[in-house]
Parts: sequence; structure tokens; C-alpha cells
Amino acid sequence: MPFDKGNGGDRPQAIPGISPKIKTGAPQGEQRLCFVSLEPSRQSGIQRTYHEVLTTHQSLPSPHSIKIVRAFFASLRSTLIIFGLVCSGTVLAYPAQGTESLRLQAGPIERTVTLEDLEQFAATGELPPTLQDFAPLITTELQSLLNQSFDIDRHIADRFLQDLLKTRDGQTLMAQIQQAIPHSSRHDLQFAMYETLNAAEKITPLTILAHYPQEELTIDLITAGRLALQLRRADLHSHILSPVLARELRVKSSRSPWPRPSFDPSRPGPHPVRQRNLIFQDRNRQRRISVDIYHSHHAQGPLIVLSHGFAADRRFMAYLGEHLASYGFTVVALEHPGSNIDLLAKISLNREPGEVLPAQEFIDRPLDIQFLLNEIERRKPNWPHSGGLFNTDQVVVVGHSLGGYTALALAGGELDLPALRSFCQKSSPIGRSPADWLQCSAAELPHRTLNFRDRRVIQAVALNPVIGHLFGPEGISKVMAPVMIFSHNHDAVAPILEHQLLPFRELTVNKSLITILGATHMSITDESNSNSTMAQSTLVREVMGAEAAPVRALVQGLILSLVQQHTAKAEIYRPFLSAAYVESRSTPELTMRFTRELPPGVNRWVEALVLPSLVPDATRSAWFNFNQRWVALQHRLRPPRSCRGQLNRIFNQLLS
Repeated sequence: MPFDKGNGGDRPQAIPGISPKIKTGAPQGEQRLCFVSLEPSRQSGIQRTYHEVLTTHQSLPSPHSIKIVRAFFASLRSTLIIFGLVCSGTVLAYPAQGTESLRLQAGPIERTVTLEDLEQFAATGELPPTLQDFAPLITTELQSLLNQSFDIDRHIADRFLQDLLKTRDGQTLMAQIQQAIPHSSRHDLQFAMYETLNAAEKITPLTILAHYPQEELTIDLITAGRLALQLRRADLHSHILSPVLARELRVKSSRSPWPRPSFDPSRPGPHPVRQRNLIFQDRNRQRRISVDIYHSHHAQGPLIVLSHGFAADRRFMAYLGEHLASYGFTVVALEHPGSNIDLLAKISLNREPGEVLPAQEFIDRPLDIQFLLNEIERRKPNWPHSGGLFNTDQVVVVGHSLGGYTALALAGGELDLPALRSFCQKSSPIGRSPADWLQCSAAELPHRTLNFRDRRVIQAVALNPVIGHLFGPEGISKVMAPVMIFSHNHDAVAPILEHQLLPFRELTVNKSLITILGATHMSITDESNSNSTMAQSTLVREVMGAEAAPVRALVQGLILSLVQQHTAKAEIYRPFLSAAYVESRSTPELTMRFTRELPPGVNRWVEALVLPSLVPDATRSAWFNFNQRWVALQHRLRPPRSCRGQLNRIFNQLLS
């Protein structure tokens, strides 16, 4: 350990990025070091945030207003998750002392609670006296959150967050968290998460707090609440839109009742299904494309191509391929080698997390399908007994998630990269959904616009698509083929408002929207994926397996009826493409709706929710300026608590 011998004896040289504050007055014999930042954080009033949420919806019916306010308070419970999910990176050797108490600030009001109080509440549900002032925020949901154990791959999480913090988004994210946790440093935040990932038996919000290397941790509830609102923005939208969609899209009682036909299109067809696997090598792009082909001896109608989502594979919708083939359609399910399930293994082995979804993949995915169609056309004359199996003149592309983007791109949607870059530069990293992070990967492309329109594609079906700002309002309006979109209100990956409802409004072609209230992003996947990593995740609860069977049945019936519109049986299947049929498939847990246009009642809410005033910008208020000065004065009068220690031992520990 290097020491400076001048001006007052032995003292350690400064370590870049670390400012040790050592203070006498701690109990004799304690050897602890605390790192503090003296820069006061931005704050605002919880009263103002609460007031604006109320006044924004003061014209709503009372039960709906109460639900929105409850959603606002529920969003505050995400404060600990904001802290826990984004803090990792550089490894520092800190003393083992962790947080013992939390100082909760709301403007000039502050209370101190011990970590033991939170642990007691998490274990028993009883509210300690120190938490009584925050009773509106202390709910059973918070108790559940504090006890929630996060089942994540620690190695992947550690590497991903280290890589993230090197980016501009990562720096912005860290700065926002430090506003919510005044006097914290980046090194402290990184250390807390690193220690939790490597030392804790299980990862919970409380274990993350327990590993933070300060005796007392200050949390600005106002700033944290504002960040939590951003984090929970999609969830808040879902709370608001779900009853609106259920009510406004419901079949009116004056309409004639659904005439139940003599057959169910979701049931298997009459033909035995054959399956084979082929591999196509695109030497120009160095891509090896595996495909599963589902077919029968009674070929009819268009060729159907299935495109999986990010980190999935060609068997993601195997049940759908088998179902359509049993009715005589040929289905080709391909695997996109640049965004398939193999990427998860590459992350944990030798791939940089920031390269998980290269920008080039937004070009290669549509080109994968065009290459596949070209190869099938080229090889058909040499395939014996192929007959009419591959109707490449009429192609229906069905895509899930990122595959939904792929389907719309082939239908004519034009990538608007300037609009996408603008969104990615201006949006807060905390407010982004997983689909937003994925779409922002495309912002690195050097082009202004890209169009992959393939005239062989006569229909696009987008299941929980990732759309967002990829096309922009002008680019999505250039879609030339009819479109069917499936949207689920509990989709935490590609939220319903920005990735489905807003783009659906801009489509000018023949279109239909199916909303399933109660379903999630993975609800349409094959039942064999019920034990997948996504299904077992504790961060996002997915409705899958047996409880999602009605969703898969609806997908089978509707897509079959849709492709039958290109056969001689169109009239027989047309009644199934209706609001009455879709609504008839609802269950007590899953409410299903169908529409071809968003009614005025839905449009009003969609327009209201995209206004920035829904999440108040507290930094523009006079109350904020007062709070900022108050905290600065308070900081001078009562500096943050530090710990006393012997310099030699402290800095030896730092370098050990």
C-alpha cells in the first residue's frame, strides 16, 4: 500500500473514484469505513406527485380512480427493485458491515427505520411503530415483494450489468438511482449487488440492502416514487386500459347471438401430419438456417412461415404448425441464427452481453425468410413428390414478439431509424420495457429507412409483436398486406400500449386486433415450453401451460380461419373471424375481444396515456426547488454518518 510521507505523516494516497470519510466518535474498537457522496440529490414532494395522479384522473368514476391511485402506490414498492436490478459491476473489497437502518425522506419530513423493522414486517405482516407514518405505502404487496426471491443466473446478470454500466444508458441509469439514494456512490451500489450475487444464499430486496456498505442508507421517497412510476409505467397503463378494452370492445347485446357452427376450428384437422427437418446454408451472409416442415398429403392454400421471437427457437409454436398441417396447409418454421435460444448460452460463455442482439439482426431476420422462399422455389423442381406442397406465390408470415416485427417488415413496414434514434436518446432507461431495449439495438444501423417488402407475402400475423418506434407512424402505414395482431394486457415484455395499440391505429390496410385480458407475453407458446427459463422466472410471472390452453386454442382457430380465406372454404370459416366468436371463447380468467378499429372510447384513453403529464415531472416545481435547498442546508448542518477506523487496516482491506 503506497503512503504519502509529506505534510503530516503517513496517510494513504488517494484512490481514484473513492473518497473515504473517517470520523471519530464511533464506539471504541470498531473498524468500519463508509463511503459517502456529499452532493445532494434532486428531490420533490410526494404530496405533489400524489396530487397530480389524482387530478389527472379526477373526471373518472370513483372505483376507477381508486384503482389508478392504488396502482400508483403499488409502483412505489418497485423502489427496492430499481436498486437491486441495475447495480453491479466493478469488484471492490469492502468491509463486511452492511446497512442497519434506512433514513426515509419526503421533502422536509424524514423517518429512520431499521432493517430489522422491515424484516419483521416481511416475516409477520405486522407494522412496526417506525413505519406507521408510511402506512399508505406499506401493503401486503410490499410484504410479498420484500420476501420475493429472484431466480436469475448470477453469472449472466453480473456480466450483463457490468457491460451495461459502460454505456451511456448505464451511466444515465446510475445517475437516476443516485438521485433516489442520496449520498450513495456508484462504487457502493455496484458493491452491494456484487456481494448479493456472490455471497447471499438467495437474492431478495432485503439481502441487497443488507449488503450495502453503509451503516445507514438514505432513500428519497419522492424521487424513488417518481422513478418507480417510470419503471411501472407499462403496468399502470395495463391497469387503466384493461377495463376500458373489456367494456368498449364487448359485443353489444343488440347484436344477434353467435350462431354456433357444427365444428370447432381449434380442434385437430382430418389429415395425418408429417414432419421433416432441413438445413439451408446462406453462404453470402454466413447463416445456417434450420427449418421444420409440417405437411400432409392433401396440400392446399398458401404457404405458412413461422418466425420465433428473441431467444426462442423454431419449435416455439410447434402446436400451431401441426394444427394447420392437419387441415392441409404446409407450414415452415425457421430458426433465426442471430437471435435464437443459443444466444443465452453464448452470453454465459464468451459473448459480450451488449452484443446479445446485434443491430444487423433487424436486417437479417426478414432476409432469412426471403432467402428461404427463394431456396424453396429454386429446389422445388428437384424435390420428388413435392407437388403443391410449397405455394411460394402466396405466403402468410406468423411471427411472435421479434418475429412479429419480422412479419410486418415483410408485409411492407418501413424501418424509420431517425424516429427510433430519437426515442432511444430521449427515453429514460428506467422507463423502458424489455421490448424497448431490443428495439433500441436497431438504432445503431447507419441507414435512414429500410424496406423489406416481399410481394409474395399476402398476410401478416403478429403475436405480441415488438413494434414500438421501429417503423414510426409513417413507416407502419406503408404495410401493404392485411394484418392480424394479438395483444395481451399482462405482457411485461412488449407492453400493449406502445407495441400494439398505437401501431394498430396507424395501419391503413385490412386489419384486426385480438386482445386477451389475463394473458402474458409467453401465453401463446407451445406447452412443452412450460418449464423453460422464462416460465420459471420470478421477475415476470408468465401464464403458460395448462392455464394458457384457451389462448392457444384461440390462436389455432383464428389463424386457421384466416388462412382459409385464401381457399375455396373461405365462406365456411369467415364467421369465426368475428367479435362474437372471439368473445365466446372467453373464460373466467381470460377475457377475449376482437375489433377491426379502436372505438372512440379506447382512442381517448390511448391518447391520454401517451401524454407525458401522466408521470409528473417534479423537477419543474417550486416545491422541488425548496426541497433541494432544504436538503443542502440539512446536509451541512448534519453531515452523513461515517465510521472510524485505522488507516493501515482500512486500505489494506480495500486492496485485499
